[in-house]
Amino acid sequence: MGRSYIVDEAVAKYLGGLQADPGSCATGLLAGQSSPQREFVVLAVQTPHRESEGQLKSSRGGSQLDDIDVEWVTEHARQVSRMLPGGLCILGLFVVTPPELSKDAQNTLKRLIFAMEKCIGKGRLWELTEEDVTDRVTLHICSKTKKTVCKTLDVKDPKSSAKPADWKYQTDVSSSWPMLTCSVEVDLPIPLTGSSDNTDKCMKDGLRRWAKQIEAGNCLISGRQALDDSELISGQKKNIKTTHRQTLPARILVSDEQPELDERCSALVQLCSGSIRVRGVVHCRAYIHNNKPKARHAAQAIKRDIINTVSSRVEMFLEDLLISEGSHKGLCTGQQALPRRVFAPMPFSGLSVCDYMFPDESTADVAERLKEMLDWETPEEDIDISLEKNQLFSAELEIVDGHDSSKHVISEEVEIHKAPHYYTGVAVAATIALLATATSLLYFSE
Repeated sequence: MGRSYIVDEAVAKYLGGLQADPGSCATGLLAGQSSPQREFVVLAVQTPHRESEGQLKSSRGGSQLDDIDVEWVTEHARQVSRMLPGGLCILGLFVVTPPELSKDAQNTLKRLIFAMEKCIGKGRLWELTEEDVTDRVTLHICSKTKKTVCKTLDVKDPKSSAKPADWKYQTDVSSSWPMLTCSVEVDLPIPLTGSSDNTDKCMKDGLRRWAKQIEAGNCLISGRQALDDSELISGQKKNIKTTHRQTLPARILVSDEQPELDERCSALVQLCSGSIRVRGVVHCRAYIHNNKPKARHAAQAIKRDIINTVSSRVEMFLEDLLISEGSHKGLCTGQQALPRRVFAPMPFSGLSVCDYMFPDESTADVAERLKEMLDWETPEEDIDISLEKNQLFSAELEIVDGHDSSKHVISEEVEIHKAPHYYTGVAVAATIALLATATSLLYFSE
């Protein structure tokens, strides 16, 4: 037997309730947390119907599996991956088919899995490690008998064949997962070189350099260095289940060792046509499974959430410009607000998902997007918009016109600012002050 998948019973109930139209197929995503030993599936969500889907089907012949819109499925996966906090990710896909299409289901799932991984991987700024699991799960469900076939594919090997996997249901899979939460102050200058059409590349290069600095930071959790395989929560008792979710204090810092004399440089002078400064305070959180969690895995989860939430906002801002302006030439000087992060509870699990709300949007827009992307109803009052409510702490995009000067000095001098606490009264709250510099300190404070 291959990998084991521990699946929340809420997922079983959702999958059991799916009803594909007669003679048609349904696809969807499986999300949760991956670990070297096993996977935890806490969310299943059906791919939303596309407005033109009926027209596309009527214009095609052959099997219903051939009518599955790969681009639409992978775009849904990309959007949902943005909504998952640290520690959670897309684990795979499922497809519901009538019995006569069961034989071809695995080939379709393989095609979808590799397309999805390629789509999500394009926007990933952090580096995969040797411990990162590259197996993705595929689940085939017969619409008539409800029989399930679970297999895995190694997405790093395009020639890999499907392997059988163990699919087990369990109650309250994530109810006691520890949560890390922090406020992150970002001040990231990015030079723009060449024409305005080069904005995307400049932004990605700048974010990638910053992401490497975050990944390289050391982490302390509860005063202990989180680099080894020590247990995340000291004094854990085995075989005792609890529904209490702990929030842990942590501190991350980048090495302050002095470089050699020939490497000691605090600024970079670069020819550029302008610059963009991404700055503000953003809220981050991450979950870690309670199956003997390791401290270094928790540190990795919160770091990746920091990277993901900042890069997602920049991507969304640029995408919004493409929609509204037709090109990045719509960029103008001055400060422009990036979308702020809001959170909503995930039904039955006690975990949260996130969304990004632009200044001209309301909680009704967020609730509608959650319904479309995640297939559940969320009351507006359950959407938490308070964490980045103050505009002083919203990330902004500051575009500096470079026409009056042929050079911009991109400074890397160190400044430390302490972000305010957002969770007064919570057992443990954490604050990070983050700056894009190799010698800056990142704080998670209680």
